[in-house]
Amino acid sequence: MNTAQSSTEAAWPASSYAWYATVVLMLAYTLSYIDRQILSMLVEPIKADLGISDTQIGLLQGLAFALFYTLVGIPMGRLADNGNRKKLMAWGIFFWSLATAACGLAKTFWQLFAARVGVGVGEAALGPAAYSTLADLFPPERRSRAIGVYSIGVYLGIGLAAVIGGQVIGALADSPPIVLPWIGELAAWHITFLVVGLPGVLLAIWVATLREPLRRGAQRAAVPVREVIAFVFGHRLRLLATHFLGFSMLTMLFNATVFWMAPYLMRAHQLTPQQFGTQLGLTLAFAGGIGIYAGGVCADLLRRRGVATAELWPGIVSAIGVLPFGIGTVQAATGSAALALFAGFMFFSSFAFAAAASAISIICPNRLRGQISAVYLFFVNLAGIGVGSFLTGFFNDYVFRDPNRVGDSIAWIIAIAAPLAIVLLALCMAPYRRSQQMPANEH
Repeated sequence: MNTAQSSTEAAWPASSYAWYATVVLMLAYTLSYIDRQILSMLVEPIKADLGISDTQIGLLQGLAFALFYTLVGIPMGRLADNGNRKKLMAWGIFFWSLATAACGLAKTFWQLFAARVGVGVGEAALGPAAYSTLADLFPPERRSRAIGVYSIGVYLGIGLAAVIGGQVIGALADSPPIVLPWIGELAAWHITFLVVGLPGVLLAIWVATLREPLRRGAQRAAVPVREVIAFVFGHRLRLLATHFLGFSMLTMLFNATVFWMAPYLMRAHQLTPQQFGTQLGLTLAFAGGIGIYAGGVCADLLRRRGVATAELWPGIVSAIGVLPFGIGTVQAATGSAALALFAGFMFFSSFAFAAAASAISIICPNRLRGQISAVYLFFVNLAGIGVGSFLTGFFNDYVFRDPNRVGDSIAWIIAIAAPLAIVLLALCMAPYRRSQQMPANEH
């Protein structure tokens, strides 16, 4: 019996340990989203201190973070396929945590830009390695739910970023600036970056204690790049293109709305971070967390009932649901109404993503999962974090020419991206179904 056969037939890890590892990875994902999203709560003080525009804020979240996050994600996926995944994740957490803390020392736009690049580079290690690890901890019929639990970290992280940002800014609002030797004066937004960045060093040590799971169906030799290219551009091109682009549209409208929600509440409804931070954070965490878990459960139920396109339907439901709730949020007459409608937006916008990641593990062989996951993350994050976050700021400055019309910018992005997602995922149905009828060694 060869290695691939042995790893395929070996017993799955104990359920208790698999869920323990999933929770640890979920905490890592939570921290990653706190560190990337905290910028959204600090937009106004950073703009005031550094004298920058909405477009430049979009660049800090887009070009600085997302471009390098996605580009570095490709080689990180290769390392995840051929190296020790827990070490890769631990070093990534350590690096991005220090980079987040470095944001708290920035005095110019370009210093902050460089630190955000570091955050993106470090966070690129987590996704491919985590998805690959989870695929070796759970059988296919339980995998979407596990990825759903892991992905709750997105919403816990975004929610905690809102809560922490609001609380720290509120606590330091009337305090004199802190002055450090050789560094100089630190404003409240500097302190906020330091508060969320430094604890990641401890989490990196915790992740390093996890056991590396057995690779199932994997080859010991490194997979040649030409095999990855052949897989993508062979009989999977239409399938992967429609899957990646369809879910990228959902990620784009998600980030265009979520990243700019705090500035929208401040500009359109004259609320302060102290007033809305906790409520916004709870909405992000609970509505988003429930949405992504429900989407994973839905996909698993459909899969057990023999629906071959089970992992695509949550994406279509998501795209339909975000239209009324998303546009309603940014056209609401009051801040309270906006936050109430935003809960519906968060539920539906989150509904798709656990199943989207699970689909990769179904259509890709184990030996390619990390690299294909990295390509998937490249598309969805470049479109979502890069284009989505940047596009809202660009619309504010150059289309509507009014920062206070941020709600109109968000509404137009949702109105364009959601229908495109529906069309693309509908086109994905047939090739996705056919891919599961191919020989086992091809998926």
